[in-house]
Amino acid sequence: MRVLIISDTHGRHGNLTEILARESDLDLIIHLGDVEGGEDYISELAKCPVEIVAGNNDFFSDLEREKEIKIGKYKALITHGHYYYVAMGIEDLRKEALGRGMDIAMFGHTHRPFLDYSKGITMLNPGSVSYPRQDGHKPSYALMEIDSSGEAQFKIKFLK
Repeated sequence: MRVLIISDTHGRHGNLTEILARESDLDLIIHLGDVEGGEDYISELAKCPVEIVAGNNDFFSDLEREKEIKIGKYKALITHGHYYYVAMGIEDLRKEALGRGMDIAMFGHTHRPFLDYSKGITMLNPGSVSYPRQDGHKPSYALMEIDSSGEAQFKIKFLK
């Protein structure tokens, strides 16, 4: 199983189109918010199921602010992260996800890629497809691959 995890496209889809050309045979796409009205376009572009949550810039959206989803044997909390103040640190989100029995917490908002496997949970931020803020400012995304034994591997990937 191959899952593409993206965030913070902010209505700009050029880099997403490039990512989708690069990453084939996807089983699921997760968008962690700030689609800014692009949810229908992304769903049509995807050619697979899509899970999208609302971000802080999705003002007039009917998207849910967070979801609990199952990916293989894993339970994942997907959220933009601003309600958990992830720009100040990930501990509030980590505590919430652990309290709900999640294996993975995925979030966006900071525009910086992040992957951490400590304290009993995988914490993942794919960074931003459109407006990266980390050193080097390369658009980023994450790929979750579940192997034949059901184990997940995560990779943060960059364009350009």
